[in-house]
Amino acid sequence: MDKLIRIMPCLDMQNGRVVKGIHFVNIKDAGDPVECAKAYCEAGADEIAMLDITATHENRATMIDVVKAVAGVVTIPFTVGGGISDVKSAGAILNAGADKVSTSSAAFRNPELIPEMIKAFGAEKITVAIDVDKNDKMPSGYEVYINGGRIATGFDAVEWAKRIDGFGVPVILPTSKAGDGALTGYDLPVIKAIKNVVNAEVVASGGAGKPEHFTKAIEAGATILLAASVFHFGTITIPGLKKYLKKAGYKISG
Repeated sequence: MDKLIRIMPCLDMQNGRVVKGIHFVNIKDAGDPVECAKAYCEAGADEIAMLDITATHENRATMIDVVKAVAGVVTIPFTVGGGISDVKSAGAILNAGADKVSTSSAAFRNPELIPEMIKAFGAEKITVAIDVDKNDKMPSGYEVYINGGRIATGFDAVEWAKRIDGFGVPVILPTSKAGDGALTGYDLPVIKAIKNVVNAEVVASGGAGKPEHFTKAIEAGATILLAASVFHFGTITIPGLKKYLKKAGYKISG
């Protein structure tokens, strides 16, 4: 693969703090967002994501003050998601200093929001995230979940990814509910199935625990490698991971 592989630490946010859970629950504190973001920039991360994990469920907007504070220290592309329900809320996040916005539940509820955001801000500013879980009754074996993985939609995840791609979104971010925080590896079949039907870049998200999990995600079709726990708690360092991936023959920045 000659595509540049990017490493994206993810700051899951709750009450102004970075947190990390397992399977979207059992949440524990992982630090201050500004300190974490600064450290990841210094460590050589290529992009950073900040997701307000309870904003949609609590029916509120992402915390603008936290976005501003993090935007003040980051030196790499910065994506913010959680509670972005319309063009106005997306604009507020971008005005606060984010480079990109990620929408999930709102886009699923109102797919026309995707072209509206693209028209307002440009496709390069928009990422669409999909929370997925296994369901053998779905054609692909995966179902879309909304509200931070709390509500099953009855809709096939790969079909939804295909529809998102049709709008011209450059990045699709599927997170496996089964893999989230489990450190047992990314859900490779869902990465592969989505990549097979889209032109967008696919982010691997949910489950990284060892360096080889990252290479397997690349083999499945991901070009952006998102992880949280392993970076927050120091199990894997970004310089160490980049060295490992370079040695494996992948094109890595830095």
